[in-house]
Amino acid sequence: MKYLQEAGLNQEVPEKTLGEVCLDLKLLTTQQVEGAQALERQTGKRLCDILIEQKLVSPEDMAMARSIHLKLPLIDLRKHVIQPDALKLIPRDIARKYTMIPLDIIGDSLIVVMADPEDAIAKDEIKLQARMLIQTAIGTHSDIQRAIDINYKPSADIEKQVSRYLPQIPKEADPTTEFGGSAPIAQILDLLLSQAIKLKASDIHIEPQEDTLRIRFRIDSVIYDMFSLPLGVNGPLSARIKVQAGMDIADMRRPQDGQMSIKIGVKDVDIRVASIGTIYGENLTLRILSKSLPLLTLTQLGFSPDILEKCQAMLKSPYGMILVGGPAGSGKTTTLYAAINELIQIKQNIMTIEDPIEYRFKGVSQTQVNPKANIAFANGLSALLRHDPDVILVGEIRDKETAAMAVKACIAGHLVLSSIHANNAVGVLFRLIDLGIEPYLISSILVGVVAQRMVRRICPSCRAPYKPRFKEKAISLGGMQLFPTVLYKGEGCNLCSNTGYAGRAGIFELLVMSEEIGRMLFNKPSYIDISNKAIEEGMTTMIRDGLLKVQEGITTVSEVMQTVLGPGAAISFVSGTSE
Repeated sequence: MKYLQEAGLNQEVPEKTLGEVCLDLKLLTTQQVEGAQALERQTGKRLCDILIEQKLVSPEDMAMARSIHLKLPLIDLRKHVIQPDALKLIPRDIARKYTMIPLDIIGDSLIVVMADPEDAIAKDEIKLQARMLIQTAIGTHSDIQRAIDINYKPSADIEKQVSRYLPQIPKEADPTTEFGGSAPIAQILDLLLSQAIKLKASDIHIEPQEDTLRIRFRIDSVIYDMFSLPLGVNGPLSARIKVQAGMDIADMRRPQDGQMSIKIGVKDVDIRVASIGTIYGENLTLRILSKSLPLLTLTQLGFSPDILEKCQAMLKSPYGMILVGGPAGSGKTTTLYAAINELIQIKQNIMTIEDPIEYRFKGVSQTQVNPKANIAFANGLSALLRHDPDVILVGEIRDKETAAMAVKACIAGHLVLSSIHANNAVGVLFRLIDLGIEPYLISSILVGVVAQRMVRRICPSCRAPYKPRFKEKAISLGGMQLFPTVLYKGEGCNLCSNTGYAGRAGIFELLVMSEEIGRMLFNKPSYIDISNKAIEEGMTTMIRDGLLKVQEGITTVSEVMQTVLGPGAAISFVSGTSE
């Protein structure tokens, strides 16, 4: 690896000042440099810090300027693999303290990337800790912090807490007495939650196996093995979670649900907990709902302009039903919340019945489903109708009673927004029929249906163009009339855990209910007949919307195929067995 070729470590101190380097790079004007240097003399602060604080130079440009000034290599952590042997030499606490990360070992030297390579105290401590010579390189503060979060999994800390806890487990332990704030089992849970939130995981799966406790995280829709703990930790860990979530710790066979709120750093996080017994013990799934995530608007969701325009037109309907369809985890609630956010701008009485309430709106009356208080979707919706709402959000239509009550609300002159499990927009129509809603009611009250999925975004840090393969061209041309000459993929980097993806985007299809489709429902049409008519009337399918996003460089063909058609389609596509 050629980290140090341009470092010039044996040269004399460069004659040019940092200010002069910034002028050479045309990052600043002479007046800006002189003003910053005056502040440097007055305050004693370093010039590099002043320039960033005043936002005269970006952190990335400053790293480049300091690299030239100090004659140190500027390392792009998105393109270099951090070597495990190097990582073991420096503890995470030191890496965080000095915003540095070990990169590699070359000969008798440890290569370290630092946000501030002029920090002599830091370099001395790193050298003492590693017991090796060190060679420094420079990186941006944000890239180093992200690399620390990704590469330093808290395995060692968890193992330490496990070793403290296991010898203390009595044969007949009362779990409620083991959970003081400083107890090792509490520390294990805190570490798991902290790491999951840092990696932006949506779910934590705690799964006892025959001889070990498997911990897995779901990140951007993909599930990853993260930790393997001794099986003896499962009982106490599950009990602690259940205590905090208000669940019955004595009942380990009956499925239970609960919820808890925690604070990780400055983030307030709600966690929905579900438990179920297995042959090896109790499985727990923790769904992470961050209160600090920004509420997206319809524009930010990623709708194509024509779909966005039609969605906004549907929301202006004075009454009727608008449904969002898709499987679990497809972002239906996010879309419903974006719609409510749009409707808040119009002065209306908006009320909701949800399970759970994932975001709190100002000026909206929100009700939580509560089985203990006998509040379900159906009777909760019935109660809301007595409070003169203009718009009602029903978290989910999952049974005949809720579907029937939602239809009654529409007939009574209310606009009802809800989600429903269905594979696509046309499938929502057939799902309503399965729930006992007559075709004449569907045609009269249904305004439209949005169906959606979430696809992984190509990592912007390692996104690279390539020429599409034959099969990718064939799929794009297959009835889509798309002609890609260049596509994009993520090559894998430290900032995306070498997956090539970071974050998610929505792909959508929108069916606007028409008189013709309404008439077709009376004659028990096939799925194909309705689909063809909807496309004829202007519906963009999810496949087409996904492929348009492929052309824009947002995602990949294989990701769209896998998400919309299932893993089998992606395997067939990758292996080249489908035409």
